[in-house]
Amino acid sequence: MKYQRIALIGGSGFVGGHLTHHLRNNGYQCRVLTRRAFRHSALRLSAEVREVDPYMPLELAAALEGCDAAINLVGVLHAGPKGQDFRSAHVRLTENVVEACHQVGVRRLLHMSALHADQAMGSSEYLRSKGEGENRAHTLGKPDIAVTSFRPSVIFGPGDSFLNRFAALLKIPGPMPLACWDTRFSPVYVGDVVAAFTRALPDRKTFGRRYDLCGPETFTLEEIVRLVALHTGRHKGVIHLPDWAARLQAQVLQYVPGKPFTPDNYLSLQTDSVCSDNGLDNFGISGTSMKALLPELLSKAGS
Repeated sequence: MKYQRIALIGGSGFVGGHLTHHLRNNGYQCRVLTRRAFRHSALRLSAEVREVDPYMPLELAAALEGCDAAINLVGVLHAGPKGQDFRSAHVRLTENVVEACHQVGVRRLLHMSALHADQAMGSSEYLRSKGEGENRAHTLGKPDIAVTSFRPSVIFGPGDSFLNRFAALLKIPGPMPLACWDTRFSPVYVGDVVAAFTRALPDRKTFGRRYDLCGPETFTLEEIVRLVALHTGRHKGVIHLPDWAARLQAQVLQYVPGKPFTPDNYLSLQTDSVCSDNGLDNFGISGTSMKALLPELLSKAGS
């Protein structure tokens, strides 16, 4: 089947913006569903933008009318206001998306999960809820909806909240106290992630499959921080926090605006974000080097 019009739930975020442009450049028509359409006028150059509350099942189903496929990109890293906690965003909303697809006859669904979300006893509520939502997408979609899910490591690229967050934190005077400094990551480039989504969309071999996505390099958290410091001209010391201090830091920083580090983030960092089987290989995608792109990505972050 050839899919023409694609609905992106959560399409106004970091990955959604890149994916919308990529899909449009590959001949697809995109409909971005967002709760605050007025904030995303730039997306109207690439897509139809509709203001929709995805927690309202009837409203969501109406917004999916006329679409051939749906892509669920919704995810939160911190528990937030009512209706935006982990289970609401990752489980209940996923159930709404699948039900809406059934109601209006959308037969293809791509779902954004997270690396290691498949672990039944995931260490953090973020990972547990992501895993539960992923499983709901696959089980509730049967037998009529062809579901493919993706589990990326941390995603980097222009406008990300990963490298740029460290660039901002490095502007704070004094040495940087770093929790979980030896946790390992294989950061994956946003361009590679959206290419995998786009190639999977019409490919029947991906129906029912789940793909881990990682970049070609593995770094400890400390190595990533030092690379960001190098390319932003912020040469400073890094203090390795012992476990008790890391837990205390998370307890304190969860109340700072922007929640730079929370107890649930700490629990997520107890699991290395690396792949044993990289799904990019299934799509013929050679992972992009983060180290090679850092000078370009951080060229303005040092000011």
